[in-house]
Amino acid sequence: MFTQTPLVRRKQRNEIIAKWIFGAMAVAMVVPLLLIIFHLVSRAWPLLSWDFLVTNPVGGMRRGGVWSAFLGTIYLVVMSLCISAPIGVLAAVYLNEYARDSWFTRIINLAVVNLAGVPSIVHALFGLGAFVIFAGMGRSILAASLTLAIMTLPVIIASTKESLAAVPVSFREACWNVGASRWQTIRRIVLPNSISGILTGVILQVSRTAGETAPIMFTGAVFFKKIPEGDLFAYNLRDQCMALSMHLYTVTTQVTNAPEALPYAIAVILLATVLFANALSISLRVYLRSRKKW
Repeated sequence: MFTQTPLVRRKQRNEIIAKWIFGAMAVAMVVPLLLIIFHLVSRAWPLLSWDFLVTNPVGGMRRGGVWSAFLGTIYLVVMSLCISAPIGVLAAVYLNEYARDSWFTRIINLAVVNLAGVPSIVHALFGLGAFVIFAGMGRSILAASLTLAIMTLPVIIASTKESLAAVPVSFREACWNVGASRWQTIRRIVLPNSISGILTGVILQVSRTAGETAPIMFTGAVFFKKIPEGDLFAYNLRDQCMALSMHLYTVTTQVTNAPEALPYAIAVILLATVLFANALSISLRVYLRSRKKW
C-alpha cells in the first residue's frame, strides 16, 4: 500500500489553509455588500412601496415618489448604452481583428487607456463644451447620454478585446481554409463565441452610468421636472430630465425637513435598478455561455 509522505501531507495542509483563506476573502467581499443593503432597506422600509416608485415628488420633494427621476435614469442608461455599445464593440473588433501593430494602433490603445483614467468631472466639462455648447444640443438627455457613452467606452472596448482574443486562432483558420472572408469569420464565429465577455463590459457600463452624477449635472439633469405619471415616453431626447443619483444628492444636501427615510428609499430604488439591470445581463450571459461548443 502507498502511504502519504510528509511532503504530501504538508502540501495537502497548505492547500486546505489556502482554500480557507481565499474563502474568507470571498466572504469579506460579500458581507459588507449585504450589510449595506440591509442597512439601506431597514432605514427606507417606511417609504418603500409601489406608489413611491410611480408617483412624482411633491411638496418641495419632501413627499411623493421618484417616478420622474427613475424614468430619467432609465432613459440615460439606455441611450448611453445604445451609443457606446456598438461603437465600443466595433472599435474592439478593428483593434483585435484588423489593425496591425503600428504607431497608429499604439496611439489608439494609449488613448483608450488614458480615457479610462479621466475623472468623471472632466468628462462632464468636456460634454458641456462639446455637446451642450459647440454642438448646440443644449442641456438635454441626448447631450448627457453622449457624455456618459464617451466615459464608458474604454470599459466596453477593453472587455470586448479580451473576449475576442480569447477565441482560439484555430477557429479563424478553419473558416479561412474553407473560403470564408475575414468579416464572415468575425460575424459568424468570433463574435458569437465572445458575446459573454462583451456582456461583461456592458454590465459594468450599466452600473457606472446609473450612479454617475457629475456628467449629467452639467449636461442634462435638472433639479426638478414633473412629468405624467405612468407614461414611459414622457421625456423627449431634447428635454432635461431628473435622475436618481442627482435626486439623491439634492434631497440629501438641499431639501430641508424631509422624512428621514426618504434618502434611503431613493438609494434603495437606485441600487435595485442597477441590480435588476445587472441580473438581466448576467442571465443572458450565462445562457449564451451555456450554448458554447468549446
